[in-house]
Amino acid sequence: MHESTPARVILVRHGHTALNAAGRLRGLADPPLDDTGIAQARAAAAALRPLGIRRVVSSPLRRAVRTAAIIAESSDVTLETDPAFNDRDYGPWTGHLKAEVVREWGGVDAAPGVENEQVVLARAMQALNELTGDGDGAPVAVVTHDAVIRPVLASIQPGISPAVETGSWAELVHSSDGWAIASIDNTAG
Repeated sequence: MHESTPARVILVRHGHTALNAAGRLRGLADPPLDDTGIAQARAAAAALRPLGIRRVVSSPLRRAVRTAAIIAESSDVTLETDPAFNDRDYGPWTGHLKAEVVREWGGVDAAPGVENEQVVLARAMQALNELTGDGDGAPVAVVTHDAVIRPVLASIQPGISPAVETGSWAELVHSSDGWAIASIDNTAG
């Protein structure tokens, strides 16, 4: 019986924005990459190019799409968007300082109107699982957000505490045994 080649996914966090610098919840706000973010995207693209990326899938938000476009161009593949990889919806707290929301509610999860982390995880994992069917061993880059990457990694390896800095990436491998984490918190440079 033929054993299929494990699927590889590179989960890339988009590059830096002005809202990151200010410590504000971005969610569905749509800020562009700043100069630092563009440099991070270019550095990630250069580091990922030797892996032979075969597809690039992105959250539809501008900061992710711009990062993904740089990676896709570097790897000479087309860019696709998938709303399943969209950032977490912080509802009325979008744009607020994260520290203020935590101080007022004891945590972002407790603030009213915030999308439940399990909902974020369910949509992201369904989309990731759909990427495993046509694998030839070459990785798919998925450009998304820390609020997506953290729960995905924690569901695969409970207790993990990655930094998930802007412009960083984690590598996942999917086999008949399910998902495994090959590496986290990778950065270029």
